[in-house]
Amino acid sequence: MNDIDRYLQEDMGVEGDITSDALFGDETAEAVIVAKEDCIVAGLEEAKIVFSKTGANAENMVKDGDFVNEKDIVCKIIGPAKSILKGERLALNIICRMSGIATETKAIVNKCRKINPKVAIAATRKTTPGFRKYEKKAVELGGGETHRFGLYDAVMIKDNHIKIAGSIEDAIKKVKQKVHDKTIEVEVENEEDALLAANLNVDVIMLDNFAPEKANMLAKKIKEVNPKILIEISGGITPDNIIKYANFADRISLGCLTHSVKSKDFSLEIT
Repeated sequence: MNDIDRYLQEDMGVEGDITSDALFGDETAEAVIVAKEDCIVAGLEEAKIVFSKTGANAENMVKDGDFVNEKDIVCKIIGPAKSILKGERLALNIICRMSGIATETKAIVNKCRKINPKVAIAATRKTTPGFRKYEKKAVELGGGETHRFGLYDAVMIKDNHIKIAGSIEDAIKKVKQKVHDKTIEVEVENEEDALLAANLNVDVIMLDNFAPEKANMLAKKIKEVNPKILIEISGGITPDNIIKYANFADRISLGCLTHSVKSKDFSLEIT
């Protein structure tokens, strides 16, 4: 059972859509999904899969990642009325959520790239359990980066790791002894740890909760030690203050892209 099957099972349970099943037999219907506001649309491919699984045929009128205006038709659906109605809410939930993430990401990317065309805007693991793949995809559709997907695809040494390991030096050395084919990133909260990590040649140093001026100064010192180290900024970053970091950061990561973004509004209308 894949993700979409699980989502449909959650909505239908054992008895299915008892309202539509009671009202309709084999009637056919046509419907459209309409944007209720300007946005970057995302989730159309997933919505198409939803309707295929419920027995309807969906045709996307635009592509995921496209900008759409209010009242634009983004998808047309034809098939048994019951099939359209069974997939309606799940398809809309996916589109609304993913479009909100893609739109917010695009706005932040555009804002930062005006200052630094090379800066990357990245998501974090602050995602909805079971929906991370789609939230990360929405970030990419908005022009951002997914960062690491889970605990398994990159090393990230954080404050709690360091506390348990004893020191940042011990943590880095232990990791380097055991991990040889993954990116090694270290989260630091002060200049001493940042420069120690730089001298130990990690791949990425995350400056966590630094004021812009302090972060800029420290980023220059790190690059003097090893210009190949990627500087990531994180912690307390918002759409309002992010431009203060954009001119010197290689990457800026924001949890708000996925954990608190406002969904965009779409509706399904029977035509």
